Amino acid sequence: MPVRHTVIVDRLKDWKWTIDALEVITANDYLTREAVAQKRPMRIINLCRHYTYLSGGYYCSLLAEARNDIPMPTIADIIDLSRQSLYAFALPDLEHLLEKTMKRLAEPPQESFEVYVFFGQGDDPRFKRLAAEVFDVFRYPLLKVVIEKGKRWRIRAIRPMGLHQVTLSLSDFFEACLRSYVRMPRRTRNESRKPALYDLAILYNPNEKMPPSDMDALEQFIKAGQRLRVDIDLIQKKDYNRIAEYDALFIRETTSIDNHTFRFARKAEAEGMPVIDDPKSIIRCTNKVYLWERLTAKNLPTPKTVPLNRYRFKEQSLLQLETELSYPMVLKIPDGSFSRGMFKAENRDQVMDAAKNLFAHSRIILAQEFMYTAYDWRIGILNGKALYACQYRQARGHWQIVNHKANGSARYGGFETMRVEDAPSEVVRIALESAALIGNGFYGVDLKQNDNGIFVIEVNDNPSLDQSVEDKVLKGELYDTIINEFIRRIEAMRNG
Repeated sequence: MPVRHTVIVDRLKDWKWTIDALEVITANDYLTREAVAQKRPMRIINLCRHYTYLSGGYYCSLLAEARNDIPMPTIADIIDLSRQSLYAFALPDLEHLLEKTMKRLAEPPQESFEVYVFFGQGDDPRFKRLAAEVFDVFRYPLLKVVIEKGKRWRIRAIRPMGLHQVTLSLSDFFEACLRSYVRMPRRTRNESRKPALYDLAILYNPNEKMPPSDMDALEQFIKAGQRLRVDIDLIQKKDYNRIAEYDALFIRETTSIDNHTFRFARKAEAEGMPVIDDPKSIIRCTNKVYLWERLTAKNLPTPKTVPLNRYRFKEQSLLQLETELSYPMVLKIPDGSFSRGMFKAENRDQVMDAAKNLFAHSRIILAQEFMYTAYDWRIGILNGKALYACQYRQARGHWQIVNHKANGSARYGGFETMRVEDAPSEVVRIALESAALIGNGFYGVDLKQNDNGIFVIEVNDNPSLDQSVEDKVLKGELYDTIINEFIRRIEAMRNG
């Protein structure tokens, strides 16, 4: 069984557990062994007795980073917890959570107490959320949180623990937490699946109203990972500091350059891991001005489009705009998504109202000729290859495939999914050429087709992939294809 984690201890007698896929070595052996190039960084769990400056624990994390391994704790973590003055910044938020937790308890503690946090899990289930938040801020394998009762509850100290401080009463809890962290459950009689080769994180938002993938689709990704020996974790915004624990990142949350999704993409790229969507794709796809410039420069067909500048709009001839586009026309904000940020204008007053609304959010907006079609094409493309073809029909009684209601709800039109080879070859060709202008990621190219030809509407960096919609034809094969692409990219990076 391949080793996935290395555990460092000061003394072998401190280690009392048997867990497969863990290499257990002493600090002296780790510090003195010769560093060798590895295709995959080793994940180091530093369980030394002390982490003080220039101690054995300090040097183990320091050399792990120098060897491009991934230690826990990192040197930055060690410095943060070296003095209370350095981690005081985190206490107000943690103590606020502590107070909220206490108020919900039917029988709160009556005196000061301690919570042991092992790999993000607390020994007292009442403080599960607090333990997770502490671990998010301070990524130590073993921590002791000292909670003091006074006029109000406060965190008096957060202290790293050495493995030698894990008492007999905490032994089973430690083993369960470690197994959960390294994703190595206790063996059962039916366990026969080979251990995973890679770890993939999927970023999602469980509260997003219109996510790129529904939970059923995310479950299909997890099952595909099991088939292909890839462990998949669903992570959220709060898990930013955990990115380095994985081999690749797949963003299944609506992307924007001004929110955490872009920071996740940048962080993953900086860590040298494959990420879809990559930062360049997010930048290029989320702004329709960039897309319009790129598409027109390559003579790819787009609807007639006129860029409007907030500071010159009053000077521009509205009559000229009407001559170029005629009514009705569509005004759109460059970074809208899921049919949001678009207005259909039937006359001058509606143009002025829509422009005023959109200019409040962007200096440049786009005015575009209106093309009514019964459906829009969507071609899903991964690494320059078409995966699926869908027709999305307009929402009933509406001019878009999604009708956003004033109360925040949305109504969708129908769809038809087909094999790529059954879609018009010209639609697929234009979609592939359009996606190639962006990169080699996972894209959804939207097109309209009418008597005048085929027109590219936009290229989405974060295309919808819901169970029983985009996967209706390929089913599990679609998820396998995407996971296999991550495997290919991980191995290409390791071999490159």
